Amino acid sequence: MRGKVKRLRRLRWRGADQSGSDADQTAADADQTASDVDQNASDRDQTQAEADQRASDRDQAASNHELDANPLVGALGQQVYEMSRSERAEGTLERDATRAVRGQIASERDEQAQHRDETARGRDRTADERDRAAEENDREAEEVARELGTDADSRAVAALEFAAAARAQAAAVRAQAAVERERSARDREAAARDRKRLQGELERAHLDELTGAYRRGMGETVIRHEIERARRLKGELTLAYMDVDGLKEINDSLGHGAGDALLRDLVESLRSRLRPYDPVVRWGGDEFVYAVSGTSLELAGGRFDEALEVLAVSQPTAAISVGLAALRDGDTLETLVDRADQALLQHRRKR
Repeated sequence: MRGKVKRLRRLRWRGADQSGSDADQTAADADQTASDVDQNASDRDQTQAEADQRASDRDQAASNHELDANPLVGALGQQVYEMSRSERAEGTLERDATRAVRGQIASERDEQAQHRDETARGRDRTADERDRAAEENDREAEEVARELGTDADSRAVAALEFAAAARAQAAAVRAQAAVERERSARDREAAARDRKRLQGELERAHLDELTGAYRRGMGETVIRHEIERARRLKGELTLAYMDVDGLKEINDSLGHGAGDALLRDLVESLRSRLRPYDPVVRWGGDEFVYAVSGTSLELAGGRFDEALEVLAVSQPTAAISVGLAALRDGDTLETLVDRADQALLQHRRKR
């Protein structure tokens, strides 16, 4: 009987210990993989930060060239303008590549967080197994003590020591599992930050670099959304179609820098009199569209007049033509824009 008890104890302990050792090795391998992924992500983060800086430097160089070229006209002004445009294009390409890599890093961090959670669960299972082994050793120690009586002290103590060691190992494994969960949470936070930054970059990718207005593709989507929302809420919506008169002559006589400054000032003036969520879209080279929801045709026209007064402070000679159209039943974006364009032509004829 005593031999059976000792053999059972040893078999149980060795089985649990071997299972725990295998799990420990699996977890250690996962730790090494996680560490490698962390280092790789960190290195790539640094690379993307350097790429961001290069793109920013190119934008600054382009801006400097535009400032330098502002008083220039003719061939020299055109040459400097083309140089600045090329630098902006290179910066845009680099930022596009950076966004793609950041998206990949965010996905990898999410995946790494999932792996760490799995490792933590594996460590919990190992700890549970070691706790069970410790409990079995406790019971067997008591059995040994009952069978051997006064001679059982040393053997019972040895069994209890095995149980204590198992519990200590289980506690250490649980502590490591808690660390894994903390790392997993940090991975998810880092992935969330990456995605937030990526979302901001994607939004900026849909903005016109010169003026900050929406580019036409995204702008059409945003205005269609505003049209549908106005219909759903049975509210008003007014669309304005604007054209910067004589922009080509300004570029030819004063340089492209002067023309660019006018376009930037126009959008800033509009934004100063519109709500933050009212979309402003660069429709073409010198054409802009904006939509104002919950506002009548008259009020929308008043806001445009106020924006022109703001624009006149920095651009006193600027001439802007505008046409307004209110949303009607059955309107599409195309029919609404067409009516606003026709209103613009009538406005221009009356001047």
